[in-house]
Amino acid sequence: MDAAVRFGTDGIRGRAEGEITVDLAYRLGRAVAQVFDRPAFVGHDTRESSPPLAAAVLAGLADGGALGINLGVLPTPGVAVVARDRGGVGVVVSASHNPYYDNGLKVLGLGGAKLDLATEEALASALGDVAAPRHPLAGPPPVDPTAEALYVSHLRALVPDDLSSLHLVVDCANGAASHVARELFVATGARVTMLHDQPDGRNINRGCGSTDVRDVVAAVTGLGADLGLAFDGDADRLVAVDARGVVRDGDDLMVLFALDLAARSALRGGVVVTSMSNLGLRRALGAVGIEIVETDVGDRHVLRAMEERSWNFGGEQSGHLIFSDLAPTGDGLLTGLLLAELVTRRGPLDELAEDAWSRVPQALVNVARDLYEEEAVRHLLDEVRERHLVGPDDWRVVVRPSGTEPVVRVMIEALEAAVVDEFTHALRARFASTPEAENSPE
Repeated sequence: MDAAVRFGTDGIRGRAEGEITVDLAYRLGRAVAQVFDRPAFVGHDTRESSPPLAAAVLAGLADGGALGINLGVLPTPGVAVVARDRGGVGVVVSASHNPYYDNGLKVLGLGGAKLDLATEEALASALGDVAAPRHPLAGPPPVDPTAEALYVSHLRALVPDDLSSLHLVVDCANGAASHVARELFVATGARVTMLHDQPDGRNINRGCGSTDVRDVVAAVTGLGADLGLAFDGDADRLVAVDARGVVRDGDDLMVLFALDLAARSALRGGVVVTSMSNLGLRRALGAVGIEIVETDVGDRHVLRAMEERSWNFGGEQSGHLIFSDLAPTGDGLLTGLLLAELVTRRGPLDELAEDAWSRVPQALVNVARDLYEEEAVRHLLDEVRERHLVGPDDWRVVVRPSGTEPVVRVMIEALEAAVVDEFTHALRARFASTPEAENSPE
């Protein structure tokens, strides 16, 4: 495997035509053909670089003797559903929430689930042994016209409820959900206002979607809608907006879903969260006896912890939620349907969230990886703690390198907002952080 290429928390990701090239995509197709003796279903998002990369994956599969099926533009969880339904593996060309000039390659194993580490290592080894193509690549095979309908009907079968009492604002981030969200949510009977569902190859995630919900907030409050749903570029995460225009992230949604599942005796075990989830979530669920297990960031880690315990619910603050009884991986569209059904059954999202929990002040700062110094961060934190006499149970700091961007993410939360504000101000001054990405962890 090239020294510059590595599997991160969500496959291989980098600059399109830089780290993520047609040659690499072709080699990945050959590696998938070598490791898996099954058909491979290839889908992609709406970036201008995605179609040629998907075509290269399909060419590599063909040259490796595997059957490759072109799914065209389809959300990552849609590729997982098709792969599981048709007994194959999935390959997705997408950089999720990243800008259009990035791209990524990820492989979904049998059943549409994330790869385990052993399979990922086998794939990385095979990728390192495969040569670049020695001939011009053929064009991709025709897109399977049944894949999108299969995915939509699958989701409606899982959540068949009548949502005609709701007015929904749906932001597709000009990404992979742009082709399916309108059909899906209109089929529920809801009144649907669509935003950012006109991709042009370069507008994916640009000022829209789950990483920038300003337009959703404006539309929900301006139109008097009941609920806003904002997806990311490959539609595996969801951030919601309530009727008052308050943004509700994955922590809000996990609290509400966990409490509702427990009340209906449908929560098996406890809830798996990541180190980024707010301290308030832990307090709210712990107060009603719901056990919590914490993992590192990445839905693969969440899913593995769920599988080890046979639990059926977990997720991330960023909006990746996993309902393992319903789907093999996180699915933003499924989460949106389930949230709309919950609001229909239980009441407005703002009231549900405010009654369920209180968020502890929290901030996330991204520091360029080549500038980060652990000792300097520790020194800044010690200074702030001493000035405010912070007790050991009244604060929490998590430091972790991003798996998808060249930054180190530093998260702090404390019972006193002044502690969070002072530390983050000092951190930004010391390291010249990159605030434009601070609300988009993996």
